[in-house]
Parts: sequence; structure tokens; C-alpha cells
Amino acid sequence: MSKCSVAGVTIQGAVCAVPKTQIGNDSFVGRFDEKTITDVSALTGVTTRHIARPDQTTGDLCLAAAEQLLDTLQWPRDSVDALIFVSQTPDQRMPATACILHGKLGLAHHCQAFDVGLGCSGYVYGLWLVSALMNAGLRRIILLAGDTSSRMIDPQDRSTAMLFGDAGSATAFEYAPDAPTAYFDLGTDGTGAQYLTVPGGGFRPTDPQDTKPDTLRMDGSAVFGFTIGTVPAIIRGILAQADRQIDDVDFFALHQANRFILQHITKKLKIPAGRLPINIDQFGNTSSASIPLLFCTTLAEELTTSPRTVLMSGFGVGLSWGCALFSNVQLRCASVIHV
Repeated sequence: MSKCSVAGVTIQGAVCAVPKTQIGNDSFVGRFDEKTITDVSALTGVTTRHIARPDQTTGDLCLAAAEQLLDTLQWPRDSVDALIFVSQTPDQRMPATACILHGKLGLAHHCQAFDVGLGCSGYVYGLWLVSALMNAGLRRIILLAGDTSSRMIDPQDRSTAMLFGDAGSATAFEYAPDAPTAYFDLGTDGTGAQYLTVPGGGFRPTDPQDTKPDTLRMDGSAVFGFTIGTVPAIIRGILAQADRQIDDVDFFALHQANRFILQHITKKLKIPAGRLPINIDQFGNTSSASIPLLFCTTLAEELTTSPRTVLMSGFGVGLSWGCALFSNVQLRCASVIHV
């Protein structure tokens, strides 16, 4: 059963880290013609994005975010029971990046550390794992989520080169027995795996005729059809599961796939103005980091000043999707650092 609910989980704070290098759409002049740049920008909504340095990894970004988060919350390092790293761009094949970061953060030996290889839906899946672990007895967990998607982009592919940005995040969770019930709905359609894929980098041989096996391939129309056909339905479903209405939700924090998709969902669900924030213009599509980036930018003031009801939804590569509904969300910190 994809629908489930858990209680006792609180979100304590979030920090996001983005590379200092920022590029605007003017950097694509000469690579693409002016009409292409204008059309892609109008569709996606992306005007700038942050790009990692050649020596900068997803692990580096998440490490910086986690250090800042732990220091701000003043959590002793030995109080963290689990470290989860969600990414499709790990630092290396082995060991798990979570294990590497566990050592760099100086966490205790009792602390679990593991990777989750998901992208667009990854943050919500991470939330579900956190919730399950807390209901199994863990008390403090750090969820890291991010990607350096620029490493997988074909610079000549207009459908992806202008869309993606790099970012990492760290979110802190703590068990509280009186925390309200959180609701989840997760799902997968593996028959659509080919719509978002990087053929190379694994152990299955690639087509010898493929000269760029390590670059991202995206069927934009298929992904759009999947998103529009799936996301509104799961949002309606989780609201029904929680016996809530659209107006009961303060903010809809959705994966920042592209502006057109987000506007379409807003219109289809008749979400009131201002409740589905969009920041893809500043950061591009940052994969699993896009939801926490909303917490740390557009929603930072609202989520740190008073309790809010927040619906989160991630969707894309897999094809995979997840939706979560949390009540009384009030963060002790929410910030962005540039590294």
C-alpha cells in the first residue's frame, strides 16, 4: 500500500548550500540561437543557476550545509542517530557518500549512514525513511539531499543544458511524541525509466555507437505527460487521506521541475495565489534539493515565524513520485550558504 501515516516526527531546521559560481542565460549566447534561449527560458522559468566547480562534489555541498545546520541547532555530534544521503551524483562508487560524510562530520559509531539513489522524488522518500526510522526508535536524524546535475549535462542539449543547477541540503529531524500525524503517498512506474536516464556510469555495457553515454537523456513531453497525469491526483489523494482541503494547506512545496509544470498544477488544483512558491528562476532544477531550497529561500520567513501546514511533492526520474503532508511545521533555522 503506497499510502501511510506516521506520528512523532518534527522538522527542526534546514540549510542549503549552493556553489558560488552562478551563470545566467546570457552565457548560452553563441551556443544556442537567441530564439532558443528565449523560448527555453520562457518555458522553464530559469534565468540563473549555480554550477559546481570541477573539484566540488554533491558531498561537499551537503557537508557544508550539515556543518552549518548542526552548529546552528547546537546538536552534539554524538546525538545524531542516522545520516541519510539522497543523490544521483555520489562522490564515488564506493563507499557510500553517507559513510564518507559521517566521518567528516565526526558522528558517533552508533549512527547509521546510508545512501539513497533517487532524484526528483528523493527528498520525500527521505522524509518517509526518517519517519519510519524514528518510529523504530531513533531520535535525531540528518537528511542530506542534493545533486551536481551539471556533471551529467550535454552542453549542446538545449533541453537540459539551460534547465539544471547544482545544490546540496541538510535537514534536521527530531522525534517528539506529541507531534501531529504526517501523511505519505509514494509510488513508482518503472515502465517509464527510459524517459529520464543516464546510460553510462554503471556496470551495464552501453551502446558502442553512443558517444556520450554519461550524459542525461530526457524525453520532455513524456515527463510532462507523466507529471500532469500523476501529481494533481496524488495531491488530491493525500488531502483526502488526511481529511483536508486545498485551503487547509498553507504551502505546497513542490519539486521545481519547470515553471510551466508548476503553473499548470496550480491552475488545475485551483491553489490560491502565493501558496505554491516558485524559485526555479534563481536556481534551476536542482533535483532532490529543490524542496529544501524552497524552505531556505522563498518560505524561510514563513516557516521560521509560526507553525504551518506544508504539503511536499517530488516527482520525476524513475519514474518515481512521493507526496507528504506535515502539520505544525516551524523551523528553528532556514538559510542558504554559498560555498
